This record gives sequence, C-alpha cells and structure tokens, in this order.
Amino acid sequence: MTRLILQEPGDFCTNTDTSEHLLLTPADDPQMRSVLSWLGELPVARVYTESIRASIDYVLDGGRTGRFDLLSPEVHPGERASVGAKLEYEILRNLRLPKTRPLDTAIAGVPVDIKATVGSNWAIPGEAHCQLCLCTQIQLKKNRHRTWLVRAHRSWLYRGKGNHDGKRGLAVHAREHWSVPLYDWTPLPVNPLKYLSEEVAQQVLADKPGQVQRLLTMFRALEGRVIPRNTLLTVARSHDPMRRVRDVKRAAAAEGLTLLCGRDAMAARGISLQPGEWIAVRDRPAGSGAPGPNDVG
Repeated sequence: MTRLILQEPGDFCTNTDTSEHLLLTPADDPQMRSVLSWLGELPVARVYTESIRASIDYVLDGGRTGRFDLLSPEVHPGERASVGAKLEYEILRNLRLPKTRPLDTAIAGVPVDIKATVGSNWAIPGEAHCQLCLCTQIQLKKNRHRTWLVRAHRSWLYRGKGNHDGKRGLAVHAREHWSVPLYDWTPLPVNPLKYLSEEVAQQVLADKPGQVQRLLTMFRALEGRVIPRNTLLTVARSHDPMRRVRDVKRAAAAEGLTLLCGRDAMAARGISLQPGEWIAVRDRPAGSGAPGPNDVG
C-alpha cells in the first residue's frame, strides 16, 4: 500500500468547495486559538469523563437490560458506535453550548463539530471538511479517553470517496502534528460490577431471590468500593434504587457491614462520595483503628 503523503502547512488545501485556502498550523489559525482560549477556562478532561460515562450508561440502559459492560457480546456493535452520538449532546449540555448548524455547535463564535470514536479513527462528514472538530478517542479495553482539537482539512483526510455520506478518516500524521491535544489520556471510571467473578455477577443479576438479596450480595463482594447510582439501578432494576439500598442495610449490618452514603460516609470514615453513591465498609473492633483490606479514603 502506498504511503499517504500529506500536504504541509503553507500549501493550499485541495478542498475547492470552500474556496482556495492555506493549510495553517494551530498557532497560525486564529479561529483555533479562540476556541482553545475558551476551552482553556474549563475543566475539559473532567467534563469529558463525566459525559462519556453518562453516554455509556445511557447506551447500556442497565436498569432495564442488566448490562454493565459495553464490550459484552450482548451489546451490538451499532450500540457501541452510538456512544459518540449521545456524547455530542452530553458535551453540549455540560459545557452549556448551543446546538447550531451547519456543524454541531459554535464555540467563541466559531463553528465546531463534535466527534467521538470507540475505535481508532473518526468519520468526518463533508460539511465538517476543513472545519474545526473536537475529536475524542475512547479506548474501552484500557478504560481511558483523550480529545484533540483539529482543523479537519480535506487535504489531511484519507483519500478516496469515503462512505455514502462523504465521510473520511483523519490521517494519523495530521492528528499527531497539526492538532492540539486538549488533555492527555484520562481514566474512565470502571463500573464496579466488572470486578465481580462470573459466578458472583450471575448471582447479582439473577431475577431471584430478589432485589434485597442481589444488593446484599453486591455490597458484600464489593466491600470498600464506591458504588455509583447507575450500578445500583442495574442491580436493583427499580425506579428507586435508593429505597432498596436502605432496605438492605439491616441485613448488611447483621454481617458486620455498614452501608454509607453522602455525609454519613464522610462523618464515619472520612470518605468523600458524590450524590447517589454508596459504599459498604466492614465494622471495626472498638479501638482497632485498622482499615479493612479494601477501605478507601
């Protein structure tokens, strides 16, 4: 296969649909600098982490399906690919950006497209050729993500006609040399259910003997790990998982486990939890002061 030779900054782009224009480096692109300046005031990595996690949870729909792993054979490849579409709206909402045309949004008055992939490249549509794109790569097996801002010049896209929508992938060399990384590889929170053995996972997700026993089994197996609300919803399969957790507290206490959330966790163990999160901690003998093997905080 012939190696793709890209035009360099300073050359004219081959995209004549948008009139003749120069290929610019990020430092010489005033629109890119404006967008970077706007984004630089925000905790972009944290926003993307929360938005990706919410998008994955939305696609898995664990409260209805019992699924908790996007790489599971039960998840159709098309569903995995739809994470990117959901992420667009999560980013717009969390960054308080408008939904605009012809691209996805406008940042500092500059049109910007929002793209994400759970693979290795993005499908850049014709309307986004030579426009600014926020390109996010999600590596599910490594539980991490990163995002670049790139001017997706047609001269920097892979050759060929692309698919029926005119979408084409971004050349690796262009991404590595003429884009700006917004943040380095950043961890994605792991669904605690992934830490369960296959046998225990089956018990936790079984229809019988019921919600209280499923939740108790989960907290017992995941002692010391923070359990987010969506995980509780997946196991309880109830519209009110918080009520089910409170039902199981007495049974857990009989086994020497204390279930904590919010301010209770901070007051009792100094553990900081987000709204809707819970943790099971082992009761300690009076005066021992020794943490359990999985204690956090």
